[in-house]
Amino acid sequence: MAVIAENLKVNLNGFVMQNPIMTASGTYGYADEYNAFIDVSKLGAIVTKAISMSPREGNKHIRITETKAGMINSIGLENVGIDVFLRDKLPILKKNNINFVMNIAGTTVDEYVSLAKICDDNKIKAIELNVSCPNVKAGCLEFGTDENSLFELVNAVRKVYTGCLIVKLTPNVTSIEKLGIAAEKAGANAVSAINTLKGTSIKLNLINGKFKKEIVSGGYSGTGIKPVAISAVYRLSKVINIPIIGIGGIETLEDVLEFFAAGADAVQIGTANFTHPEISEKLVVELNEYIKNNNFKDLEELKRELRA
Repeated sequence: MAVIAENLKVNLNGFVMQNPIMTASGTYGYADEYNAFIDVSKLGAIVTKAISMSPREGNKHIRITETKAGMINSIGLENVGIDVFLRDKLPILKKNNINFVMNIAGTTVDEYVSLAKICDDNKIKAIELNVSCPNVKAGCLEFGTDENSLFELVNAVRKVYTGCLIVKLTPNVTSIEKLGIAAEKAGANAVSAINTLKGTSIKLNLINGKFKKEIVSGGYSGTGIKPVAISAVYRLSKVINIPIIGIGGIETLEDVLEFFAAGADAVQIGTANFTHPEISEKLVVELNEYIKNNNFKDLEELKRELRA
């Protein structure tokens, strides 16, 4: 991989990354799982799989199904829990010099606060509050769809966590703008948008005159949600002053530039990691070359021109 110049650096309100390319929670494991394909330390940051206070087994039914323009997942936030993460995963991240954001998920305000306090005690530089997962039965989405509940949650977490606090917003609401404003007022350093859309896949097989149905409901992600994600980022950029991380259907450099034009300061790559595991590093290289070849001084100048 080519040496990445200083001109790609981005500062998310205190959380500094060497470039704006991140990976989305749930698509990149906990630490260095993708090192077989790329040098993960060269990315701006990875966002860990969601971590809860106790280990979770996740949903027992079909967890992932492909669609024509993406995929639906119903993992149910299966994870190793905070204690195992700190014991087994955090040392790998530190040893390999991987910049990361820890995604945390709870079912109550107290759980979120406890997780955030543990992160603060362990000097974890940035956390992403998962308040918008559509495939769990309790918590997460309940906080992410009401601006008052979201304000109370973020405000409570802010009191115990001193690092960069990112709030991941759901698109499954009437006004994502109200949620962004609430997160900013409560003390969030940045927001990420969007999480998955609610979706259902029905696959039909006719066997001996009777239909056998495979039905999977959960979070829809992939190329099909990109226009929804760009709309959310664009609308948020008009009402909040904190950085926005764009997520949704990103596969190419053109996609990245479109999110920058809409108002994103960084982006997260999600579903594309499953089909093109080298995509995130590839986008770092392509962005670096684009800035150089088109005579932009740095990433910030590129963003200004895209938004002019």
